[in-house]
Amino acid sequence: MEPLSHRGLPRLSWIDTLYSNFNYGAEDYDAEGNEEPKALPEGSETMPYIDESPTMSPQLSARGQESGDGVSPTPTDGLNTGVDAGKGLEMRKLVLSGFLASEEIYINQLEALLLPMKPLKATATTSQPVLTLQQIETIFYKIQDIYEIHKEFYDNLCPKVQQWDSNITMGHLFQKLASQLGVYKAFVDNYKIALETAEKCSHSNNQFQKISEVTPTGTLLYKPIDRVTRSTLVLHDLLKHTPSDHPDYPLLQDALRISQNFLSSINEDIDPRRTAVTTPKGETRQLIKDGFLVELSEGSRKLRHVFLFTDVLLCAKLKKTAVGKHQQYDCKWYVPLADLVFPSPEESEHCPQVHVIPDHELEDMKMKISAIKSEVQKEKANKGQSRAIERLKKKMFENEFWLLLNSPAIPFRIHNRNGKSYLFLLSSDYERSEWREAIQKLQKKDLQAFVLSSVELQVLTGSCFKLRTVHNIPVTSNKDDDESPGLYGFLHVIVHSAKGFKQSANLYCTLEVDSFGYFVSKAKTRVFRDTTEPQWNEEFEIELEGSQSLRILCYEKCYDKTKLNKDNNEIVDKIMGKGQIQLDPQAVQTKNWHMDVIEMNGIKVEFSMKFTSRDMSLKRTPSKKQTGVFGVKISVVTKRERSKVPYIVRQCIEEVEKRGIEEVGIYRISGVATDIQALKAVFDANNKDILVMLSDMDINAIAGTLKLYFRELPEPLLTDRLYPAFMEGIGKALGMRRGLAMLLFPTVLLMQANAGAAGWEEGLVFVPLHCPMAVLL
Repeated sequence: MEPLSHRGLPRLSWIDTLYSNFNYGAEDYDAEGNEEPKALPEGSETMPYIDESPTMSPQLSARGQESGDGVSPTPTDGLNTGVDAGKGLEMRKLVLSGFLASEEIYINQLEALLLPMKPLKATATTSQPVLTLQQIETIFYKIQDIYEIHKEFYDNLCPKVQQWDSNITMGHLFQKLASQLGVYKAFVDNYKIALETAEKCSHSNNQFQKISEVTPTGTLLYKPIDRVTRSTLVLHDLLKHTPSDHPDYPLLQDALRISQNFLSSINEDIDPRRTAVTTPKGETRQLIKDGFLVELSEGSRKLRHVFLFTDVLLCAKLKKTAVGKHQQYDCKWYVPLADLVFPSPEESEHCPQVHVIPDHELEDMKMKISAIKSEVQKEKANKGQSRAIERLKKKMFENEFWLLLNSPAIPFRIHNRNGKSYLFLLSSDYERSEWREAIQKLQKKDLQAFVLSSVELQVLTGSCFKLRTVHNIPVTSNKDDDESPGLYGFLHVIVHSAKGFKQSANLYCTLEVDSFGYFVSKAKTRVFRDTTEPQWNEEFEIELEGSQSLRILCYEKCYDKTKLNKDNNEIVDKIMGKGQIQLDPQAVQTKNWHMDVIEMNGIKVEFSMKFTSRDMSLKRTPSKKQTGVFGVKISVVTKRERSKVPYIVRQCIEEVEKRGIEEVGIYRISGVATDIQALKAVFDANNKDILVMLSDMDINAIAGTLKLYFRELPEPLLTDRLYPAFMEGIGKALGMRRGLAMLLFPTVLLMQANAGAAGWEEGLVFVPLHCPMAVLL
């Protein structure tokens, strides 16, 4: 097989160009969200590791044919059933043609790697072997099998692409290729040993060293690992341009699922030197973890990129650079891990006052973002100008950036033994625990304190851009158009029980889901006291807004008041275990409960879940029992009660005012579903013990009961008949045609947006002035 002309280019540069990302990333904005000049992308030769984050999915770009501009920066829209099928087929052919060419390059690379194997084997049985048979088997383990798999795949795919028509199917080929990833697993398991053996043989044997110079064995050995990532990206794009009713669609989905599961299983096995930097002293400093965190600095919030290396924690931000210059990080501070401590609650100094953004302002911003998303969808549906779409996307990014910067409120403090302290604000206790555990694990090693010279600091900071594993700010506007938008609706979760605790403790669980790019706590079980096998059996109804993951954290409750932290939002309870699962739309969108077990640090938590789409949850069905209050028209209830406001509304709001105003997450954190149903039953029955029950009930269950009452009204509070008049009045009062509008009535704040979180045509939020947060109608 003759090598292609692409072989003369830097490694995979041609295919990297074809699959170039189009994102509003962290590189375009400084730490406060101000736009910076764009720079050319860093010409990194290799991926630092296999990145499975949503923002790292490929974006196929169209090549400018007439203008000669090369790769167009405009993302290609995903193809749905019935939408320009002809264009979709052409894009599928383009994807496959590019992949086929890169597959030929890959086969050439495997041939180059196998080339010295036969002569090496021939000399192994002579009196002067270059390598022993065992060394040869170790270095070239599974390469021949991988070559044969891809050669067969290429030979079957090539004629299909060359004789392309609308009836061509090739999903079975990708499915078969994915099913043979077990060979790659064996290769990966042997990869480090193969590399070490090749290096040792190269140093000890001049003949093999010369062979390695002609055929760079170490570099070529990384190709199979890199290839799995590239194949997964191609599957991603093929699905994007394949109609859901096409015969290939389920086969490609299955192949993608297998590939993604494989990538998850081998991430830790990738060569650690590809995430490391060599110090001027010749030592290796490996990158362990990095990510975007909000730092409270000089009284204001700053978005930082934090890098955890094997011996140092470095906090940085991207420097402003001129167009055409490589982007670099500016080090704000660093702490050697030998000097880094986490102050205990009683030892911690009083932190500066953190300005917490009110919940209603965060909700307002979410509505603005949803409205802009709706505008983008309308522009695309109407085939609007790309410039208009890009302006909307830029505005959406700015709003999402503001939300990302201002929503975190959980303190994460670190202290340098030399006296300086730093404060980060996180939205998730799960994330804080991950950072703390990663640092403490490294501190178990024999670490020495040090001070970086200016040259060493420059080298370390300069390496961050290439080594980083999180490339983009975690906001939804950084996602590709074809990526899953997540789930919108209600996730019903029953936390059954847990086992695996070594000693009795006071135990409870919290549930977190992602929304608008960050995780928030949505539910909390009761504390089950003094047990090793808690049996909660509590059901929660969690509202999802583009959510893709569910996190479960198991805590031991701390009742020692001397250990209370001075920070209002500090959680002092001990995390006993934590775990995360992906919310697969196909798996959870069923009417039946799905039971699962999540393992965390030797602890097993049993739970069940089912999902109700927002379309289904918003269907208002009048109650057949008109003697109750739920599902009954307000006019009927108020006439029966001889009042202007239903009794249930008055009592729930009064109880929230009495003891829920200071509750973190009121009207956001879900109450126990069984408690809510119990309150619903007593209100429907007009039970005389309602007030006693309310006083003993968890405040989140009371807030949830009020939300459920409004949701089950047979007609919205702002009636269908008067809805157009309300909209007209809002428009005239505020002179706004799009975006968010607010109108203040004597007892209620009415907010309207062109789209809600699920992309409704119109969205309404009703905020009783007694309540600290919106109740969705």
